[in-house]
Amino acid sequence: MADGGQSLEQAADAFQELRPRLFGIAYRVLGSVSEAEDVVQDVWVRWQGVDRATVEEPGAYLAKITTRLAINVAQSARVRREAYVGPWLPEPVDTGVDPQVGAERGEALRLAVLHVLQKLNPVERAAYVLREAFDYPYDDIAVMIQQSQANTRQIVSRARKRLSAERRDPVDPAEHRRLLDAFVAAARDGDVAALEDVLAADVVAYADGNGMRGVARLEIIGVDRVAKVTAFAQKFFPGAEYSIVEANGEPCVLLVQDGTPVALVSATVGPDGIDALYWVLTPEKLAAYERSTHRLTTPGWRM
Repeated sequence: MADGGQSLEQAADAFQELRPRLFGIAYRVLGSVSEAEDVVQDVWVRWQGVDRATVEEPGAYLAKITTRLAINVAQSARVRREAYVGPWLPEPVDTGVDPQVGAERGEALRLAVLHVLQKLNPVERAAYVLREAFDYPYDDIAVMIQQSQANTRQIVSRARKRLSAERRDPVDPAEHRRLLDAFVAAARDGDVAALEDVLAADVVAYADGNGMRGVARLEIIGVDRVAKVTAFAQKFFPGAEYSIVEANGEPCVLLVQDGTPVALVSATVGPDGIDALYWVLTPEKLAAYERSTHRLTTPGWRM
């Protein structure tokens, strides 16, 4: 193996410095902590074996490899997700460890945005993420996604239009937190009336349980239905503790029962209150969130 005068230790140091950005790219494209971890690990293995004397800019090279691997994984993941039972939501990630997961801009990290991103094809998703979250120039993105620069601009433009048509602008963070605190108090007490006060009339709730018993397999629409289902969580998870945590750059609700996370809830807020709720209930996704809390604090993470 040629190393161009760079020791493996130096190569590891360079990779370690870039790792948050590489994870951030893969995670936004895939919406999965575990799949992004696997991609970054694969990039590390390839980085050890490359002739590093031929690599002029390690950051650009590693971002390119990460993007291409993430696109490949996303394309193969489509088949698995078609067999998923109920709504598929992105795996939440603890951004309290690394507030932006290596990004220049944090907007494309919120669970609601990642949820909409999954409606784009993998190449569109990658192009949008590289431009909007990491501010890469179009010529660099074109190389990473193996498209012409003109096509790349069109791909990003189409992705922007599709996302802008489906997502809502966030409200003031203080108002978001106030409504979330009120939501927690009402949900913890099973207070349907209090829940109705903080929910918008056309609120939509998504529950990712992948076939778990008692979990809705279709989105729930309307303040009455969403309030009743939310209040039922008190009986579904008896004795669970409710707390506010940070996930994907915004406050979320974490339910812990007997020391184990059983649900993480993200909310989007509009002028009329909470207009969407995203319930992550699948144990594997909650375990991935727990793992992400140690992503940058564990020495030699997966290297």
